[in-house]
Amino acid sequence: MGRVIAGSGKCQLLKWKLGFDAGGLERGRWGAIPKVRTSLAKPRSHGMGVALDSSMFPSIQSEEGLVVFRSLMALDDFLLEAEEKMAKTEQVLVNEFAGVRTGKASPALIENILVEVYGSQMRIRELAGITTPEPRALTIQPWDAASLHPIEKAIQKANLGLTPSVHGRAIRIFFPELSEERRQEFVKIIRKMTEDGRVAVRHVRRDAMDQLRKHGHDSGVTEDDVEHAEKELQKLTDEYIGKLETHLAHKEKEIMTV
Repeated sequence: MGRVIAGSGKCQLLKWKLGFDAGGLERGRWGAIPKVRTSLAKPRSHGMGVALDSSMFPSIQSEEGLVVFRSLMALDDFLLEAEEKMAKTEQVLVNEFAGVRTGKASPALIENILVEVYGSQMRIRELAGITTPEPRALTIQPWDAASLHPIEKAIQKANLGLTPSVHGRAIRIFFPELSEERRQEFVKIIRKMTEDGRVAVRHVRRDAMDQLRKHGHDSGVTEDDVEHAEKELQKLTDEYIGKLETHLAHKEKEIMTV
């Protein structure tokens, strides 16, 4: 059987089931793993995790044991896949927040705007340097003068409420003070973005739960294994929804700070 990598969130069900304890790895990505010492050989370090294979587990050298090993790994894979999707959802929200105006000038607001240039689309950050010479001003310095006006046009089309102006070989953008009404509008926008993120995380949870229950009858998988996996999945869900809430709170504060 090929090796698998444990640690940093992987193979938690396997360690829970086998009582794996080596070099402090009994405390895994999702909390404490029961400290049940076995005759397992100490695993070899492999990057951020630990390289495991079935030869390290004397208790699973039989064909039946290998079936259990593979079944537990399948459950753990579902959890890992769910976590990766939730992490991507969090990153999408962070990127969306970067495009929402606040009272201060921020390169993140415009750097990912796509510009039609050289027969293709490129992001502003790939075409120019962006600086903040003043708290409420951005300066965009294209590396090629030919992209100056295409960048100006792209910012105008982005509907961000910004008015770029060309000054020689650079573009200047001034950020007017946001009114209270406008700030509240932006808060509503980011709350909607966050709610969409929560829904996405819950959809990931639902799909993963369906997989766990579908494979709950696989050979070697017990009701306790499935129950433990479901609890870990719920912990992941709560964790990532909590992260979305934290990003929302920080962005709201940023928008409402005068």
